[in-house]
Order: sequence, then C-alpha cells, then structure tokens
Amino acid sequence: MTAATGIRIAPALRPFPLDRVRIGDDSVFARAREQMLHLARVYPVDRLLAVFRANAGLDTRGAAAPGNWEDFGHPREEAWGEADYPGRENAQTANLLRGHYAGHFLAMLSLASAGEQDEALRAKVDEFVAGLGEVQRALAATGRYSHPGFLAAYGEWQFSRLEGYAPYGEIWAPYYTTHKIMAGLLDAYELTGNDEARDIAVAMGHWVAHRLTRLEHDRIQRMWSLYIAGEYGGMNETMARLSVVADEPLFLEVARLFDQDDLLEAGAERRDVLTDMHANQHLPQLIGYLHEYELTGESRYLDAVLGLWDQIVPGRMFAHGGTGESELWGPPGAVAGDIGHRNAETCATYNLLKLARLLFAHTRDPRFMAYYERGVLNHILASRRDVDSDTSPEVAYMFPVHPGALAEWDNIGTCCGGTGLENHVKYQDTVFFRTADADAELWVNLFVPSTLDWEEQHATVRLQTTLPFGGTTELRIDGGEGFVDGTPLTLRIRVPEWIVGDPALRIGGDGPVDAPIEDGYLVVTRPWSSGDVLRIETPLALRALPTPDDRALQSIEYGPSLLVARSDATTALDLALAQRRRVDGSLGPDDADSAESAEFADAVGDALRADGAVRIAGVPFEPVWTGRDARYHMYVRDAGATVGFVGAETAVPLRVRQDGGSLLDDVWRDPAPRTRTAFLDRVGEAAGAARRGGLLAQSELVQVLEAAASADVDGTRIRTRGTIVETDAADLTWSEETGADGIRLTEWSVPRSLADAPTAPTVAITTVILPAPSGWYTEIPIVRVDAEDLAGVGGLSVEVALGEGEWMPYDGPFPLPGDGAHQVRARATDATGATGHASRDFAVDVEAPVSRATLRRLGSSVEITFAATDEVSGVERIQWEGPGTFWATFQEAFVRALSDAEQIIEFAATDRAGNEEARQILVLPPRDEIS
Repeated sequence: MTAATGIRIAPALRPFPLDRVRIGDDSVFARAREQMLHLARVYPVDRLLAVFRANAGLDTRGAAAPGNWEDFGHPREEAWGEADYPGRENAQTANLLRGHYAGHFLAMLSLASAGEQDEALRAKVDEFVAGLGEVQRALAATGRYSHPGFLAAYGEWQFSRLEGYAPYGEIWAPYYTTHKIMAGLLDAYELTGNDEARDIAVAMGHWVAHRLTRLEHDRIQRMWSLYIAGEYGGMNETMARLSVVADEPLFLEVARLFDQDDLLEAGAERRDVLTDMHANQHLPQLIGYLHEYELTGESRYLDAVLGLWDQIVPGRMFAHGGTGESELWGPPGAVAGDIGHRNAETCATYNLLKLARLLFAHTRDPRFMAYYERGVLNHILASRRDVDSDTSPEVAYMFPVHPGALAEWDNIGTCCGGTGLENHVKYQDTVFFRTADADAELWVNLFVPSTLDWEEQHATVRLQTTLPFGGTTELRIDGGEGFVDGTPLTLRIRVPEWIVGDPALRIGGDGPVDAPIEDGYLVVTRPWSSGDVLRIETPLALRALPTPDDRALQSIEYGPSLLVARSDATTALDLALAQRRRVDGSLGPDDADSAESAEFADAVGDALRADGAVRIAGVPFEPVWTGRDARYHMYVRDAGATVGFVGAETAVPLRVRQDGGSLLDDVWRDPAPRTRTAFLDRVGEAAGAARRGGLLAQSELVQVLEAAASADVDGTRIRTRGTIVETDAADLTWSEETGADGIRLTEWSVPRSLADAPTAPTVAITTVILPAPSGWYTEIPIVRVDAEDLAGVGGLSVEVALGEGEWMPYDGPFPLPGDGAHQVRARATDATGATGHASRDFAVDVEAPVSRATLRRLGSSVEITFAATDEVSGVERIQWEGPGTFWATFQEAFVRALSDAEQIIEFAATDRAGNEEARQILVLPPRDEIS
C-alpha cells in the first residue's frame, strides 16, 4: 500500500506473512510460544479495558485492572482535561502509564491471531477494538478534551504539562502510552483486517497532529530531551505507518515532528553521545527513523541509525544481546566496567531486534542478523520464565549480568511486561526472508525448526536442525500443486559468526556442493525437484569470549547459545579456561582433554541434551534460554592456578607480572595462534620471556616446553613428545621430526644463558576466614602472605599494598580495613633483586542492609511500600509478613485495609552477601485512630 507521500525506498528484503511460517514443536522456542499463547487465550478483555472504561465513566463490568503500573490510579482521580492538572497528591505516578500494557496486549492478540490463524483470538481482537471505540466516543462526548480523537486511560493534562516541561514524577511519558495504544490498533488493522482499529488510530492521529502542530520547533525539541517525561516510544514509527494506512501526508509531517535533532546529527556524524542516556527512551526512535527514511528517501535517517547502532553493538552489548545499566547506557566499550545490579532491560533488546531486522532488510549486512540471532535466543527466549500463568506474562524486566544474578520475573503491567507479551508469539517472523523483486530467491536467516509455505513457488520448505545442540541443518523442498520439477530457485543460507571451520553442503546422495559466499550467505542456485534435501553442516564449538575492556572476564558460548554457570555464589567465579583452549578457539569441557575438536563439540551437545548442562572445571553450565528460575553467572573469570595446555597439565604455578599478565596471557594474546606451529612459536617466545623475567625457574621452563609439545591443541590426537637441547643461540626455538614409530618428536633449543636468569620468589596470599556461600566475606578476613625463596639466594623482603596504595613492609597477618572490594597485592624480592608478585581480591560485607517502610493513606486503607539500602553488596530482597500472610518477598507497593484492631507488620532485608537484617516492626493502628 502506498501513501500519498509515496514509498520511496523499499527494503531489499522482506519477510513472509506470519501465517506462512510455522515454528516446529521441537524448537526451543516452542515452549515460550505456547505459554504466551495460553495467556492470550484465557486473559479477559474486560480487565484490559477496565482502566479505559473507568476513565470515560463507563461501566467496568466488575473487572479488576491488570495491576502494577496498569491500575486505576487514585480514588479521587477524574477524567481531567488538558487544563485540569490535579496535583501530585491526586495522581499516582505509578499509574500514569496505564493503557500502555493494554496496547501491547492488543498487539500480542493481533500477532497471535495472524500467526496461528485462530478465530477465537481474532474475535478477542474485535472485542478489544470495539471496547476502545466505545471509550473514544464516550470521551469525545464529554467535550472535555482538545480534540475528539483523544483516547487514553487518564486525563489529557499530562500532555499539556509535558508542553510546560514537567519532569518525570509529575508526569510519566504520556506519548509513550499513546504510541503503545496506536501501535496495537495498527497491528489489529494490518494483521487481522479490523477496519474499526484503523479508524480509531486515524482519529488519534488527528488528535496528535492537533497537539503538536501548534507548538514551535524549539519547544518540541526540549520536550523530547526530557528524561523519561519526554519518552515517546515509537510515535514517529506509528505516525509514519499511519500515513500509509490512512493515505494521509499530514501524518508523515507529524512523524517528523518527533525527530530529535541532536540525536540524528550525532548519529550521522558518528559522534558518541549515548553515555548516561536512557536506552529504551531512544531506541524506538531509531526504528521510526528507518520508516521515515523509507517514506522520504532522506539518507540522513539511515546514516544516523547506522551510526548509532555502531555505538551500541558490540561496544555496549552484553553477551546475551542486552544493553544498559539501570536503563542507562554506560561509556563506549565498557562492558565489564558497566556491570551493575540491574543490567539489560528486556524492552531495549525488543527494540534492538526490530531495529536489526529492518537494517538487515535494507543493507543485507549479516552482522545485523548475527545480532538478531544472539538477542532473540539468549535474551528474549531466556526472558520468559518456564511456568504457566493465567494472569502474568512471566517475563523478565531486567535480565542482569552480574555474578549470581536473578532475572526480574513476572512484570504484569510494566513496560517489559508489555513488550514481553509480543516477543514470544512472533518467533517465526525472521527465519526466512525473500528478495523484494525476485520471489524465486529465499534467504534462510535463522537455524530454527520451521516450515514455510512458499506459495509463490507452489512449494513447502521444511527446515530441520540439530541446533542448538549440533551443527546439522536440512532444508527440504516439497512441491505442491503447480510446482514443476526442475524449477530454478536460489537459496541463501547464512554463515553464522560462531561457526568453527568452513560450512559444508550436500544435496541428497550427491557429492559436496560448491556454493559461493556473498554478503555472509551461502548461495545455492540450481533447478530443484520436489523432495530435494539440502544438508548444511555448520561446525560449532564451546568457546570463551572476552569482554572488550577486561579480557579475563569471559562469556561461555556453544554455537549460538550463551551458557551460564549455575552457582549460588554472588561473586565472580574463577575458572581455568586458557588451559583448555585449542587453536581453533574451542574450549574443552571436563573429561574431554583427549578428544578431537569435533568430538569436543559433540560431547558438549550430548551433555546438554542428556543432562541440560555441561561441566567446565567442575561447574555446570547450561543454556541461558531455559527459563529456569535460579542464580546464574553470565561471565566468569579466567584465572587458573597452574600452567597447562589441552591434555598436558603441569604443576608449574601460573605467576603474574606486576602488570597482572601471565605466561598464558602471552601465549593466547591477539592475534591468537591458529595452528600448532604458530602455537609452539608463541610458547617458545612467551616461556623464554617468562624465564628471563623470573616467572619460571629453569626446571619449570623445561616442564612448560615439554607440556606444550605434547598438548593436543589442534585436535589431531597425534602422539608427541618433547626434548630439550641447550644451545648458544640467543633465542628459544624448536624443530620437529617424526620417527619410524610415528611418534612426533619436538626438540626445543634453549639458550644456555637462560640458566643464569634469576628465579623470582613465589608469593601466596591466604586467609583462614571462609567466605559465605555467596562468595562474599561476612566477617573481616585476616590476610596472610607467604613467600618462598626459589633461587636460594636469601635476603628475602616481603611487601604488601591495598589496591593502588603504596607498598608497605609485611610484618605479619593483618585484617582488611572493612566493607568493600579490596585488592591485596604482595611482592617478595630476593638479594639479587628478583621480584615475585601476587594479588587477590576480597569482597567484604559484614553489615546487614537497612530497610524502611512508607505509608500512604487511602481512605480506610493504607498503601505500604518497603525500601532498603545496602551500599556494599546491594540489596537482594525484602521480606514481610502480617496477620493472615506468610513470610513473603516484597515485590511492589500493596494496599492493606485497616481493621478494628491494631495490626503488626514485620519486615527485613537481606543483602547479596547473605547478611539478614533483624526484623523491623510496622504498627498499623485501628482505623478509628486515623482521622
């Protein structure tokens, strides 16, 4: 459909309608889909309409509001007009977004109805839209609003207060809510053909135009810059879509009124301005800019979005695809440095996926689809808890990344609850794309069990795969009525960035298919007959990937899946990872040291299928996307105690230099060796440097070199042994030959001069105090430093320092200074000046958190809110109980009715270290004692 303005830029690729692709029941996505479809089918429309009907003075039919942010508001609240600011005492901030969740629910019903071709869901869409139409007409009949198109579940005053620059707290993102309602209506029209939904949205569009076209440009710009108050979701996207649906150029002009000039300019200039900006306030704007690009042909929109994307991915992206800390972006490239307690708002990834999908459709750049796969599998699927519910979306708000994190589940009525409704009923929308101008070309983007009705080609495409537990995928073409054997078709199959080695293709019993790679996709062009099967092998491996700003902090991935460590600790897990690495980048799980690289991957897949987890250094790792409600570690720290290589361990301590680097860091530094020859070259270089620097004794150097020679770093399992020859050469080198018995002999030539190099003392930092199960020390550790004079030259002096503080003589065990994160450094220097170093981190929290209660009078009831502070490890939870209740975890403000008798409420907070506060007492007086 073309608007009066004309669609000037059509994407190069386009998706198939939702009902043409079906995700297989054997897909890992099927669980979340079915759980959300259940909610769509059983949740009453009257509950979603209740807040709208109450605002319009209509009968709510006894329905309760969904709750949380989506509630009725203050008892004295009225359907106030634009000039009727009621004051903060009469307008609860927590409910000033009401209506947004209903908009998401309508979108979810529309998506589910279209994808499932479910008439009962379509009937719910019609019922919902009819209810909104009734409310819009009732509001217009009051004459209280600036335009009869107004539709909301609260008064119009929020919009006029925004025009006066009211801050968040007084108002709460009124255009955000408008966007969600209008987007749901547009989905209802576009996906189910509901004409009334279009008419309601068009009327709302005219109301938006009435409000904004009378304002000057600078005022609008300042509005959009306001933190949260000016958050408008994707209003520019919605108004651009509406301009097409309504064939109304005015709506495109209004869409452009939502342009934020400074953000567009910064993006186009590749100037990073994102630090401390609210991530999800601005991400939906970028989606709108792409729609404006399509309708205007102005490249500045696309340039800006590409520039801003590159500032987010990968430099501000966590391993599961999430972004932000406490909803704000941190500095560029600071992934490890931006880990807090509330990372990765799920709404942000919802919008990043929509953005990646559009950018890929326009550019065909595979990096956008690589992000899409990461985010949809590891954040979005993971964000749906594996439970059934008739009332809650059971999705995550924050999906945090700190050690021992727990996802923030449930989220009835919140922003992420709303986007979460949509996330899980449209998994099929990106598996396959097609070219806009050639229906005979199919793009296979995601390796997900699915079936495509390719009706343009009179064929069905069936995709079966062992992923995410293996690397074999099959695409079968089955012709239907009208299909002619020998039809030429082109299949483009994405080459994923996680692949290890080269992909391999085969059709039926024929030999390998030689397919070129274009734009990151294998291109298979040939005549196809019904029943032809294309088999694609995409070798995958267990990998450890470092964060950009701390190479020791690493995520563990298996093919497309992020694996998280399951542990009750809430401090970082230290695991020996470098000792398990092979030159292809793969990592060996436990009990797999002697396996070939392919067997490494098979062992991981087998363990995940059989046990749900694979063990690395004794710690179970499982896919993040299981929906399990348990603590997890998305990142672990590479921190082995001894030097070792795959299949060849040593007892040589892994000592560190003053800068914190070690021999293994030097072996695997970028660019890492990719062959066994390059590996041995690097070991010789690194071991020689370590010996000269005193990190290895001469006997330890020999052990390291012999271990490197016998290590199975290339997965060939060829037996190898090493031998040492002393030479007068300056450099440490090696040569190799294979004996008659087939055993490879690696001969290391070690300079005689290395025997005279100093051997630094060893240093160890210990404490007899045990940490809590969380990993935190809940009593002050007493630190002891031990040093050993390996060279036997005497004169040993030992010093210690805290953090970056000055060195002080070590006089004996000492207590750490108190709460907080402490790094203890120690060094020992012998009479020759050789110095050994060590460091150890201690996380100490010995104080319990402090909680408080806040009461708000609501007639004969009180609203109770609990809050707690803990400046060290952070608050884990607040629990409470009162008459008739159990010791429960506090989730949100709740209302307690006053009675004739006094009521005792007990509450207490627990921090992440495990310290629990003594129970506090809150006394609710009898109702007759409160006037």
